[in-house]
Amino acid sequence: MTRKKCLLYILMQMFLRYVLNSVFSPGAVNPIKILGLFISMTVLSVFLDELGFFKVLANAALKKAGQSRKKLFYLLYTTVSVLTVFTSNDIIVLTFTPFICYFSSSAKINPIPYLFTVFVAANTWSMALIIGNPTNIYLASSLGIDFFVYLRTMILPTAAAGLASFVLLQFCFENEFKQKMSVGITPAGHITSPFLLIVGILHLALCTLALSVSSFLGVEMWQVSVLCVLSLALWNMLYAAIKKRYPSEFIRCIKRAPWNLVPFLLLMFVIVVVLEYFKLPSFLYSLIGKGAEVFKYGVVSFFACNLMNNIPMSVLFSAVTQNVPQAQRVGAVLAVTAGSNLGAFLTPFGALAGLMWQKILRGQGLSFGWRDFVRYGGRIGLPSLVAALVVLNFLV
Repeated sequence: MTRKKCLLYILMQMFLRYVLNSVFSPGAVNPIKILGLFISMTVLSVFLDELGFFKVLANAALKKAGQSRKKLFYLLYTTVSVLTVFTSNDIIVLTFTPFICYFSSSAKINPIPYLFTVFVAANTWSMALIIGNPTNIYLASSLGIDFFVYLRTMILPTAAAGLASFVLLQFCFENEFKQKMSVGITPAGHITSPFLLIVGILHLALCTLALSVSSFLGVEMWQVSVLCVLSLALWNMLYAAIKKRYPSEFIRCIKRAPWNLVPFLLLMFVIVVVLEYFKLPSFLYSLIGKGAEVFKYGVVSFFACNLMNNIPMSVLFSAVTQNVPQAQRVGAVLAVTAGSNLGAFLTPFGALAGLMWQKILRGQGLSFGWRDFVRYGGRIGLPSLVAALVVLNFLV
């Protein structure tokens, strides 16, 4: 009995060491590094939000629409798309949603078309840069794809998906957009500190630029983003010291950072390490089969998001794609990236952003349930995915 216990103890120690070595590996697929990159980029975005930057832009877009619902759609889609490329899609959605609800109530229009426009635009254009979504970061890191290579390969598929979603949104809500509206009132937005806003925008711009050349400099992306956040914190503290006040902006950013993602991603990573130990990714690879990797992995990942959420799906499929032949691996990984972003349209379970968005809508007294997601998301998500995959297939 003692020998059995000793043997069991040794096996458990070996397995625990295997898991810990995977979690703290010096390679690119290290969840600690990935979390460092994603959370620090989110903090840079939240800092701008704390200063009122996104609220001012949302307010300006809503006011500029006048009485034209179609113009409101164009302005919202364009503004959200541009902001999402360089900031956090979750922050954009969470900031714009209350403004649209308030404006729609005042203008006496149905807010759903405009709310879903923001959600679709944010989760489509988040594919453009590697920093747009934690799934982008994880999947690209699993293959050692750097910022510039990712941008060069994914910008055209993202544009194709963006064009498709832009056209399809107009078809879905055509009757709504044709009508006129009374001019709505929006909550007044203002910049709380112009100086800190300039500092925040410069940090975000310099961070994005540094990330694009990090591979040439021999510096890891997570190191660049974390250093930028530390620099931003220092600037905020110096400014607060000069003004003889508390550095409340950065403190609120730290509180709003997505810390709940840390245990979630680590747990998913450990589960996948265990599954990999028992060869499940190899089994899934054999089920998917060889040939047409871009289309197969793109479509399968799109639906898999809605069975297990896009983050665990991405962690699992990063292991599955390791079995794909080298020549087709980049296409398979980037197809999964597209699926992980666009899969958020189909059901609220597709991404954490969908669940948070639903919660905000319920707080505003609005209902947009699973049936609505499937009804609109299916019409927009699948064609947008196909558009992205067709272009991606030509590029890889």
